[in-house]
Amino acid sequence: MADLEKAGPTDISDPLMRQEAKRAAVWIGMAVLVALVAFLAQPLLVIFGGMVFAAMIDGGARLLGRVLPLPRGIRVTIVLLAGVAFLGWTAMFAGQQIAAEAAALPAIVETQALRAIDWLQSHGFAINAANIQGIAEKALGGVSQLTSAVGGVLGGLTTAFLILVMGIYFAAEPQLYRRGVAWMLPVREREHFAGTTAEMGKTLRMLMFGRLLGMFVEGIATWAMLAIYGVPMAGLLGLLTGLLAFLPNIGAPISGLLMVIVGFSGGVDMGIYCIIVYIVVQTVDGNIIVPMVAKRTADLAPALVLGAQLIMGALFGIIGLMLADPLVAMIKVALERQSLRNAPNEG
Repeated sequence: MADLEKAGPTDISDPLMRQEAKRAAVWIGMAVLVALVAFLAQPLLVIFGGMVFAAMIDGGARLLGRVLPLPRGIRVTIVLLAGVAFLGWTAMFAGQQIAAEAAALPAIVETQALRAIDWLQSHGFAINAANIQGIAEKALGGVSQLTSAVGGVLGGLTTAFLILVMGIYFAAEPQLYRRGVAWMLPVREREHFAGTTAEMGKTLRMLMFGRLLGMFVEGIATWAMLAIYGVPMAGLLGLLTGLLAFLPNIGAPISGLLMVIVGFSGGVDMGIYCIIVYIVVQTVDGNIIVPMVAKRTADLAPALVLGAQLIMGALFGIIGLMLADPLVAMIKVALERQSLRNAPNEG
């Protein structure tokens, strides 16, 4: 019994040293937490992707509730069934044609690249054919990956499936998960947490609404305008334009470049027409849709979003690239809420 009352190696009698030891333990705990987050970054990103998808479902259910006064569960089910029906229709009626066009796209890109090289050489530009060949092969590899991604969207991926399933769970019972997280926080922090999550949810819904609206408008408008003129692969180009519209700052130049390359394969007039289509579609999206949505959501600086996309894309690939914008918006909302909370104390 006497031995149990003796000081052990972890007992610190000096109050100052004991305080410093507690601070050191806090910093060590933070370092371990950061390392744990880095180690679990991929599954955490999948969970965040599920939240983003849940915000899209929730936004559709709320919008449907304005015209149909049905219980929330039924509205969520209708939104999900509508999404499944749209994907099924796309795969059934357009999947085969788009797959054939996707297989032919790399050959068109290669032909147009060789034509561009010949034109530059004929105008006195000294071009190393070997270097250009290497660049062309890399570009074609990227195009092949892009067209394969279209098939992946139609076929489904494991990560995307997990995001969809988690999104459905989050959208079905959002209050259940919100209360569970709030319960783990101190009582004095729960009100601030509830307000912050509500603001984050609203911002995320509006951000995703603007993103989906832009994807729909750009995809349909591109397909219709190209089909009217008889541009080859109008359906594939419209689909790629709509999908790439989900990636602000990056998607539009890629889809525009592909559109112009395919357009010039049919002649100079068709190429110029494709340039006009790209300018018109991006002007409508940039001057009407984006400002309309930005008024009610987090207005993010383009350079900030682009930097986040580059970092997230390098770390986590296409999933990180797609979720960079929502992640930056959520961080901005949290910082703004904390700033408003600290404002009275500063005064």
